[in-house]
Amino acid sequence: MAQQKVGQAAVWMAGWLTATLGMTIAGRQLAQEVSVFEVMLLRSGIASLILIPIVMLNGGLRGRLSQLKLHLIRNSVHYVGQYAWFSALLLIPLAEVIAIEFTMPLWIAILATAFLGERLYGYKVAALIVGFGGVLMIVRPGLTLNVGHMVALAAAVLFAVSVTLTKYITRRDSALTVIFFMFTMQSVMGAVPAWLTWVWPSPHNWPWVAVVALAGTSSHYCLSKAISLADATVVMPMDFLRLPLSALAGYLIYAEGIDAWSMVGGALILAANTINIVKATRA
Repeated sequence: MAQQKVGQAAVWMAGWLTATLGMTIAGRQLAQEVSVFEVMLLRSGIASLILIPIVMLNGGLRGRLSQLKLHLIRNSVHYVGQYAWFSALLLIPLAEVIAIEFTMPLWIAILATAFLGERLYGYKVAALIVGFGGVLMIVRPGLTLNVGHMVALAAAVLFAVSVTLTKYITRRDSALTVIFFMFTMQSVMGAVPAWLTWVWPSPHNWPWVAVVALAGTSSHYCLSKAISLADATVVMPMDFLRLPLSALAGYLIYAEGIDAWSMVGGALILAANTINIVKATRA
């Protein structure tokens, strides 16, 4: 990259943070009235309607079907992970869901080593150990067994599998192709379970439907723009702001408190990710 535009990248990351936080809150609000399956279908269905004309104006499906089987596998895994993530929002505080989600890069490191031929350096092992310690601080096995923590951890692992598959798929397919198949395939996957559990949202919840759909689509675009303007190792640490922002939103909207164990665990997970980023930047 000839010149990084960090200031512009920061603006797009602010859009990413706003969109993802908005989707998190809107998803929880909707899931209190309708099923998680319905929330997911509303998100993917409306996003598909937005993306279909964009894809048609950019060459249509020509050249986008060569890895269809891999897209199907990737989206099946991501769909289950997304269900687990939305479910976790109803079970534990927002900040704890986001903190556990931040273990995703650590699982990706393991999967990339096993399946993509990437090397597991000493600092990555150290990051894995520190990050796993953070998870134990939040989950506290043997002290409290909270199903929400297990569901959030399952979502993080499934998201890691999805991202690892995406890294492989994007060697040949564009980001637009990946996002297009993500929303269209998951709309088809979720149609039947959403129909079986369908309840029309109350009028006062339709604004939340709009937030879930628009934020879920725009967040991907904002992140892609940010990474295109500056190195990922510069951009991604900005995502760490999601943890304190989620904690603040949980406190202000839902009166959720965060105990000392969760605070220390979240700090360890962020430290593990920082080790990865700093070492990768130096390398």
